[in-house]
Amino acid sequence: MNLKNMFLGSTMVAGALATSGCGGSGSSAGSTPPPASAAPAPLPNPSPTPTPVTTPAPAPAAPRPNINYDTGEYRNSVGAVSMNAITAYQAGATGNGVVAGIVDTGIDLESQEFGDRLLAASRNVAGGASVDDVSGHGTAVAFTLAGRRNDTGSHGVAFDAQLFVARGDTPGSCMQEMAGSASDGCLFSESAIAAGVDAARNAGARVINLSLGGDAAGNQVRQALARATAAGIIVVISAGNDGKADPDGFSLPALDAAVSKGLIIIAGSVDSSDRISNFSNRAGTGAAHYLTAVGEGVRAPGAEGMPLLWSGTSFSAPQIAGAVALLAQAFPNLTGKQIVELLFRTARDAGAAGIDSVYGNGVLDLTEAFRPQGTMAVAGTGATASTSVNATLSAPMGDAMTGSLQTLILDSYDRAFTMEIGGTVRSAAPRTMLASALTDGYRTLGAGNGRIGIAVTVAPGASDTAWQPLSLGIDEATRARGMAASIATRLSENLSFAIATSQSGTALAAGLAGASQPAFLIAADPTQSSGFAAAADVSAAIRRTFGQWGVSAAMERGSALDRAPEPMEAARGRWDRYGYYRSTLAVDRAFGAVRTSAALTRLDESESVLGAHFNGSLGGARAVTWFADIGARADLGDGWSLGASARQGWTRASLTAGIAGGGAIRTTGYAFDIGRRDVAVAGDRLALRISQPLRVASGGLDLSLPVAWDYKSSSVSAFRVQRLNLAPQGREVDAELGYARPLGEGQVSGNVFYRRDPGNIAALSDDYGVALRFSTGF
Repeated sequence: MNLKNMFLGSTMVAGALATSGCGGSGSSAGSTPPPASAAPAPLPNPSPTPTPVTTPAPAPAAPRPNINYDTGEYRNSVGAVSMNAITAYQAGATGNGVVAGIVDTGIDLESQEFGDRLLAASRNVAGGASVDDVSGHGTAVAFTLAGRRNDTGSHGVAFDAQLFVARGDTPGSCMQEMAGSASDGCLFSESAIAAGVDAARNAGARVINLSLGGDAAGNQVRQALARATAAGIIVVISAGNDGKADPDGFSLPALDAAVSKGLIIIAGSVDSSDRISNFSNRAGTGAAHYLTAVGEGVRAPGAEGMPLLWSGTSFSAPQIAGAVALLAQAFPNLTGKQIVELLFRTARDAGAAGIDSVYGNGVLDLTEAFRPQGTMAVAGTGATASTSVNATLSAPMGDAMTGSLQTLILDSYDRAFTMEIGGTVRSAAPRTMLASALTDGYRTLGAGNGRIGIAVTVAPGASDTAWQPLSLGIDEATRARGMAASIATRLSENLSFAIATSQSGTALAAGLAGASQPAFLIAADPTQSSGFAAAADVSAAIRRTFGQWGVSAAMERGSALDRAPEPMEAARGRWDRYGYYRSTLAVDRAFGAVRTSAALTRLDESESVLGAHFNGSLGGARAVTWFADIGARADLGDGWSLGASARQGWTRASLTAGIAGGGAIRTTGYAFDIGRRDVAVAGDRLALRISQPLRVASGGLDLSLPVAWDYKSSSVSAFRVQRLNLAPQGREVDAELGYARPLGEGQVSGNVFYRRDPGNIAALSDDYGVALRFSTGF
């Protein structure tokens, strides 16, 4: 049985295109070949833009940052441009080390386009004496796949790949393509094609290109193809150039699972605008195995080295084979079946959505094929990684410049990518302090008999009872004592106890101690708050007095709050919660008109660090923090009072997600206030506070991150310790002036505040505002 080489005709004068046989054609633009220095053809796709730091770049092949691949030569290579092969080149993948087999009319042995990349084992498998090409078709196919890059004319897709060429045309069946002549093509026997496929397999080919076509493949060819696919070799077969609804019969072994094993690709042709070529056979019955690539106007030399423009599915096939070589070099762990699956799933959709009867899987596109696919994990750990958000900092960390953090991730194909993970650390969103402080619509209800006090905050009118933290006015805070808890009781003259929901243990302890200080809406006392977004679940406190001394202990269970990473969930106000436990031991003593206090607090966070959450890709950090607090309040007489407090924190973070490392962090906070009662009328109060909320002064996380991957052993070959800095550039300082006075049966109050670097973020505009409130009993 003889099969015709896919060759439409010879080089023709005056740009005419002769069509004969069943294959591709070559033509010059007139009697003179197009000069090598011709201007670049218009690009069908825009030039690739720099890869964002949040998008991983392939790691295995060493990138060549000093090489400019976007040249006139590249732009003349219409197939490479269409598939965006520059994505692979910039990652260091050029086909180097990959053997591509070609069964065709041989190769021009005098050509300089292939150099020592033509394997010495290349041979004539049809009984001829030489592999030298007399037709020009095989040389053009070889160049399209792997023609050299030399800043002249155009280049092949995988320009550093090695070539094994099996010349299989029946001796004497080919005529050299000369200007003004025509040919009926070349004849290939079934035994020669089978021998060529076997020879390519034995030569170590990773991909075999068959730009051949004709009747259905016989048993010898099918068996040879089955042996190749059993060895994991990908075979690319041209679809044929008859413009039919179905591919050539010769390509149909792709549909036979026993032969193809999912490794045979049927190559259709499109133009540089992704339109199916008029001559190309459509996907039809082979749609699931069909992929298109540019097969029109492909610049390549013929038998005598003249650059010609070729058209036919003969030239879309080597584009796809070249793409296979790029992926095989970049990701040596990939099986042939995985490479085929990648090419199909990442192809540009064309025609009807999904796999269709014209374009099959679509148009070859390496842009997405060289990006991670599916679930990503940090190499060597299994910790899931995201290209968007892997950590959310808390308010004490503000705008910390986390710096460059590079790590290796594996996608669902176990391909290694270098990822700039530092760009996926999200700063905390500064809270709108005034709106949350006013808690419009909430009511605080309380009752007591001197020994037991109960206080509850509810939201009237809600369909379900909404429990909120206790909301106390500017005077209520100084009278709170037992009322500062949900339930508080004096067990004896020297012993009192309180429990609460949705209120911190430190506030409970302060209430039991009768700590008197002005209440402010914005400028908080850092020793009485978490310093980060948190919600207390349950708390308890106990206090015992020993003469002038008071000793208090408090326990609290709650959750650090992290705004949801998904935009829609965040817009709905959904928070992710990470549990913590807090315990405090405090002592206080009055020295005349001065009351002093000191406290030691331990904060245990199971999945956060000072309220910041780090995904497993950044170690899944947890932390233990010790806070040392001091405070004093003096009654200066004549209604004046002066208060000050300070907090110093030491945090030790540990990692839980298989990444070695940890970190030490130091935090600070302070507050200073001065106030006076009975300024204008009896019972009024004027107060001013300056405060710095809790802020990281120094420190961060030291992470031992994978930076090199060994595909041979499928393991990390190198780690590097990198610092995730958590100290912000901004420093929030709050100033607030508050005034309150009785009015009828209630109280009217006003507050003016100013926040510099809100949320410890230097780039944010300063925040300021005014609040007026009226409250009354009922």
